[in-house]
Amino acid sequence: MRTITLVVGVVLISLGIYQVFVPQKVVDFAGLSVRAKEGLTTESLLLIGLGVVALIASFYKRT
Repeated sequence: MRTITLVVGVVLISLGIYQVFVPQKVVDFAGLSVRAKEGLTTESLLLIGLGVVALIASFYKRT
């Protein structure tokens, strides 16, 4: 179980960071390329937060 939550945490954090740095929309119109980058969105922050919670849960020791 510890390994699963560790992997899930790393995947969620990497997806959140990916959404922050990769442009959300790319539009090509008559040779003109427009990229809309929003930066930190609620969805990316939520993914990073859930990843951190999963990482903390993976290191939590049961007694």
